[in-house]
Amino acid sequence: MKKLLAIFILLFSTSLPQENQPYPPIDLISIPTSGTLPKGTYSIETLLTNNGGVTPKFLIGISENFTLGFSFGVQNFIGTGDVVKNKAYPEFNLKYRVYEESERFPAVLIGFNTQGKGKYDEINERYDQKAMGLYLVASRNWNALGNLGFHIGINKNDMEGQDKDINLFFGFDKEINRSFSLLAEYNFARNDDELKDTSGIDLREGRGVFNLGIRWSATDNLMLEFNFNDTFKNIKYLDEDSLPFKSRIREVKIIYFEQF
Repeated sequence: MKKLLAIFILLFSTSLPQENQPYPPIDLISIPTSGTLPKGTYSIETLLTNNGGVTPKFLIGISENFTLGFSFGVQNFIGTGDVVKNKAYPEFNLKYRVYEESERFPAVLIGFNTQGKGKYDEINERYDQKAMGLYLVASRNWNALGNLGFHIGINKNDMEGQDKDINLFFGFDKEINRSFSLLAEYNFARNDDELKDTSGIDLREGRGVFNLGIRWSATDNLMLEFNFNDTFKNIKYLDEDSLPFKSRIREVKIIYFEQF
């Protein structure tokens, strides 16, 4: 809690924010930021993950403060076996920034996102990693040899599983140069620590989910991201014999954005 309090103080301390970027980070690796797409801009994002999973996402900037999007996921898209849809209908992503970043205060955004990560378990009615659901996030940026952004928020997901606690998350992004940025985030996963398999074995270690990534701006309109998901190995997965195992997940994200 002391570390979390220190981050709050840092976010709300007086500092000069970085000048607005033309395409601010909408999300880090999996947690949201207070960034929204500029009005009249759209983005197409594709996440490539384990088990041949693919999650395309489409976002559009309705106004400077409001972004609307939808996404869907499939498993075994790459590899062998039948392609399996996560759900028969798409998931939704809404973001509205209620307060702009100033010299003294961070930007504040309220959002709603139903897209989780990994497979969708129809029995437990949840993804491998739960969606954010309803969330509130604050973001602060500094010009420190390139942009340095901190993001911290709370969320509640009443749609997935039985554990419906209020959750906390935070992360940062740091520009190395005009082409590369480092990403790091930690999700406390307080709403995802009570999952067991059919034999009663815990499928969560209670460590939260820590993710690392690097983002490459390949062109003015194209970004590539290489992520290491669940570095602490908090999540246990089930193999073909329904035996639990732990593994870090390597992911690739492709983001294309354009004005119309």
